[in-house]
Amino acid sequence: MSINSILGSALSGLNASQAGLRQTSNNIANINTQGYARTQVPIITRNVAGQSLGVTQSEVQRITDRFLLGASLSASSDASSWQARSSVLDRIQSQFGTLDNPGSVFSRLNQAFADIGTAAQDPASGVRRLEAVNSVRELFEEFGRLDREIRISRSEVQQQINGSVDQINQLIKEIQTLNSDITRGRISGDSTGAENRQAALINDLSELIDVRIDRNDLGSASIRTQDGVLLLGATALTLQYSTGSSGAPGVNYSRILATTPTGASIDLQDHLSGGSLHGLLALRDTELSEMALELAEFAAGAADALNQAHAEAISVPAPGLITGRNTGLLGTDASNFTGKTTIALTDPDGLLVRRVDVDFTAGTLSVDSGPAQALGGTINSLTTALDNAFGATAAVTFSGGSLSFDAAGSNGIGFLQDAATPSDRAGRSFSSFFGTNELVSSGNPAFFATGISGTDAHGFTAGETLQFKVTASDGRAAADISVNIAGASFNDILTALNDPATGLGRFVTFSLDSDGRLSSTPVIGTEGYSVDLATDTTQRVGSNVSFSQLFGLGEGAKAGRASGFSLRSDILRNPDLLALGRLEIAAATVAGDFVAGKGDGRGGFAIQRALETARQFQSAGSLSAASSTLTDFSGRFAVTTGTRAANAEREATAALSLSAEADLRRANVEGVNIDEELANMTLFQQSYNAAARLIQAARELNDTLLSII
Repeated sequence: MSINSILGSALSGLNASQAGLRQTSNNIANINTQGYARTQVPIITRNVAGQSLGVTQSEVQRITDRFLLGASLSASSDASSWQARSSVLDRIQSQFGTLDNPGSVFSRLNQAFADIGTAAQDPASGVRRLEAVNSVRELFEEFGRLDREIRISRSEVQQQINGSVDQINQLIKEIQTLNSDITRGRISGDSTGAENRQAALINDLSELIDVRIDRNDLGSASIRTQDGVLLLGATALTLQYSTGSSGAPGVNYSRILATTPTGASIDLQDHLSGGSLHGLLALRDTELSEMALELAEFAAGAADALNQAHAEAISVPAPGLITGRNTGLLGTDASNFTGKTTIALTDPDGLLVRRVDVDFTAGTLSVDSGPAQALGGTINSLTTALDNAFGATAAVTFSGGSLSFDAAGSNGIGFLQDAATPSDRAGRSFSSFFGTNELVSSGNPAFFATGISGTDAHGFTAGETLQFKVTASDGRAAADISVNIAGASFNDILTALNDPATGLGRFVTFSLDSDGRLSSTPVIGTEGYSVDLATDTTQRVGSNVSFSQLFGLGEGAKAGRASGFSLRSDILRNPDLLALGRLEIAAATVAGDFVAGKGDGRGGFAIQRALETARQFQSAGSLSAASSTLTDFSGRFAVTTGTRAANAEREATAALSLSAEADLRRANVEGVNIDEELANMTLFQQSYNAAARLIQAARELNDTLLSII
């Protein structure tokens, strides 16, 4: 070996040792830098024609493990998804309180019925009446407050979705820019700075959406969703989203699309399975939606229980003007009542002025036990017959879907069900169905057993539309279907809805049951599909109620009920109108007889018992349809609300633990170990010293040879 060879080998070792020392120092300096992966300079023996010519250093390399990286990113996405859901659900659940919390909606429910029962024990006490009225008012104000909390939370989630989409676009753009820097760095020999920065951005991106990373030979990163949608390759996709901030139920939110530079788009929302964006979408579209529907069914059940019992009670004096709720019916609709009821006109002292006994099954009525008179078969004919029956003592009208009674003078109106064959339409009494003596009012239909027959004229305008969106079980948008109103009857609308070519017949079949309730049955093979109402332009001429409001079709009609209830305004102003008594009318009762007393509390006790009376609750959110008491339903709702938050917290805790473990294992490979780096530094120092001594030896050898010459 020549002296030049010795010097060359020594110099190569010196340079390699210096490079190693630089990288070791850099590793130690970045030991606490988040996302930094340690680097190394591979040193390779240089051999030419079988002769050793020292060493050479390769390009600087980051120490990573693609499998640990994938596991870390995936675990981070899952943890972010569950954290987003857990924080919101925990906050909402705390607003509901516990069953034994005095301020919770559950305690307010029990308190309202209990205070009515207390007032019934002493009907003459104005203080107890006021307490009962305030308890009912506070109960439904609490329902409204909770509904607003859900809407606000949903609105906040929607705004976070908007921000997440913008942040994802920015991160993808920055990662794409760094790809060019990494390629240039690989060519020049050191791309680790750009790679570390890009790795930090990819970590941030994985918290928003679930991604997996691949790199080409020049180090450029390509990004895909876990199921393979390419977000960044030679070009980058841009997420497109129509922003909005509404948290109202039934809002038709736009889909998240990924658009290529050429304008082609992919529905990205179907391909997300992790990340905070996935969690926020699940909150907005599932958890918060289910909570709103469950709360609405709870509020509607409470209102209906109070109203059905209050409808058969009477106050003394009785109200002279009673306007029922908007039923959504038209005067031309069939009456469809069966059984018997009595409508009484009483004076301020509770004496009978006039009685009208209605036998819906026979289709007749009688005035003060007089001869039978025909009712006719429609709501209009029933109204006319009642108005004629009361004559000058009271006016009966039906307008805008509402039935009204206006007694002359200081007289008032009361209602009494027949004990043997009570009046009934869709499971409710005459007074309860029309809401003519309700305790809790609502601007829109609160229950959806309409009593409508398929042969009734639908009353909508031809050409009005119902727009539906169909979603597959995996979240994929399956179809958007618009159904036009046509024909004359509700059966014609059902035919249009069930048409397999132009309607929804490929997915569900709609029908009206015996109570006039609209139901849908999935077509075999499409049980996992969901059919949701997107828009409804219909309006029933005369009642101004839409098809969806009438039958409770869609989230907007169902969930929107929770904040629509309020104590009847005249009772709020005058608690003496709280009906705590009960009419006492027998077959022989005639005008002038005492039929209602101020000390009677039987009606109030009946209202109190309604809390524990079994009633039919419809499916809502995650709660299935069931016959249960209001107390039992409130318990189911409380458990479901608490369980939903607890499950999210448990999943978040587990996902965070898994993410921490994945990050730890990744850090064990990528992270800087101070002991290992100090050992490497010692090794490179010794290598440097050895190379320096070799140079010194070569110099001495050269000097010796020169001195010989």
